[in-house]
Amino acid sequence: MREVFVQVFQNLRANKLRSFLTMFGILWGIISVVVLGATGEGFQRGNTAVLEELGKNVGILWGGRTSMQAGGERAGRVIQLTVGDARALAAESSMIAVVSPELQRNLSVRSAFNSASLNTHGIEPQYQAIRTIDIERGRMFRFTDEESSLRVAIVGADATAQLFGTRESIGQTIYLNGLPYTVIGKIRKKDQDSNYSGPDNDKVFVPFSAMARDFPRTDAEAGVVSNIIVTPQPWVIAQLTDVLNSRTGRIEDIDWPLEREIRRVLAPRHRFDPTDRNAIAMWDTTLQTLMFGRMIEHMKWFFTIVGVVTLSLGGLGVMNIMLVAVRERTREIGVRKALGATTGNVQRQFFLEGFILTMLSGSIGFVVALGLCSLVNMLPMPTRFSGMVITPAAGLAAVLALTFIGVITSTYPARRAALLPPVEALRYEGH
Repeated sequence: MREVFVQVFQNLRANKLRSFLTMFGILWGIISVVVLGATGEGFQRGNTAVLEELGKNVGILWGGRTSMQAGGERAGRVIQLTVGDARALAAESSMIAVVSPELQRNLSVRSAFNSASLNTHGIEPQYQAIRTIDIERGRMFRFTDEESSLRVAIVGADATAQLFGTRESIGQTIYLNGLPYTVIGKIRKKDQDSNYSGPDNDKVFVPFSAMARDFPRTDAEAGVVSNIIVTPQPWVIAQLTDVLNSRTGRIEDIDWPLEREIRRVLAPRHRFDPTDRNAIAMWDTTLQTLMFGRMIEHMKWFFTIVGVVTLSLGGLGVMNIMLVAVRERTREIGVRKALGATTGNVQRQFFLEGFILTMLSGSIGFVVALGLCSLVNMLPMPTRFSGMVITPAAGLAAVLALTFIGVITSTYPARRAALLPPVEALRYEGH
C-alpha cells in the first residue's frame, strides 16, 4: 500500500497541471454535494422554525355561515362557536389531541409608566401546548390560575417594552380597562410572520375564566367565544399526508378528514348539515406545514441531483486520466507481468491509484465545503433560512457518493491495464 501511495504522488508531481484539473473536478463535485445539501437543510429548518412560531399543527376554528338547509333551519344562518363546542370536541373526537376556547378583545392597558391599546386574549392553560408561547421570564399559566379565575397576565415582548421600557415587568400590576392584573410572565421576542389575530409580541394573555368574567363579548350571547384552537393526533397528520399525496384536484377543494370530524361533532349542536363546509371556517396550519415540507424536500432532491451530477463529471475526469496513465505506462505493465506480476496485482495497483486520487480530492473538497459553510454561517441569516446545516446523514451520503464514484471510475481503467497481454505491452513503444 505504501508503494501505491508513493506511485500516486509521483504521478501527481510528474503531471502537475493535469493532476490539478483532475482533482479539481472531484473537489468541486464534493463541494457541490455538501454545500447544496446544507443549503436545502437550512431552508427546511428555517421554514419549520418560522411556521412553528405560531404553533405546530394548529387548527383555528371560527363560526361561519350555513349554505344548506338542515333540520328545518334556513340556509345563511350565522354559526357562533361556544365554550360548550370546545368541550364537545374534546370529549367526542378521537382525532383531536388538545382543544382550547379563546376570547379576544382590544382593551386599554395601563402600567405605572405608560399605557396602550392592546389585543388581549383569554386562554386556558392547554392553549400553551398548542401555540408557541415561550416564556422568557416568569412562568406560564397553571390550571389553578384558570380554576380560581386569577387576575394574572402574560405579556408579549413588544407590549412589555411599550408598558415598562427596560424595567422589570414580572410582579408588576397592569390595569386592563381599569381592572388590576399581575404580570407573571414575559414572552420571548418572536419572529412571527403568520397569525390570525396579530403578532404575539403585541398581545396580553390572561386566564380564559377571568377574561369571560371581566371582559365578556359585548356583541354576542354569554358563552360565545372568538374562536377555538385544536391540534390533531399524530395519526391524523399521517392521514393528512396520505390525502395530500393522493390528491387529484385543487387543495382547497379537498375535504380534509379533520374538518369532516369537526363538522360531525358540531353539526347536531348547531343544527347544520355535516357536509356544509361553509358552516365552520378552519385554518389548518398542518396542511401549510406539509406543503412547505414537500416543496423544500423537492428542492433538496434537486440540489442533491445537481451535486451528484457534478461529482460524476469529476469522476469521468478521473477515469479519463487513469486511461491516459494506462496508455503511458503500457511498457511498464509488460515488464511487471514479465517479472511475475499477476493480473490481480496490476489491477489492484491501478484501481488503488484511481481510488486514492478520487478520495484525496474528495477529502480536500469536504474540508473546503465545511469552511465555506462555516463562513456563511457567520453572516446574518434572513428569515426562513437557518444557515448552512450539514447533518450526519448528509455527510454520510456525500462520503458514500464519493466512494461509489471512486470505485466506478477506477475499476474500468484498472481492468484495461490488467488485461494487457505481456508480449504486446513489451512491444509498445509509446507512439
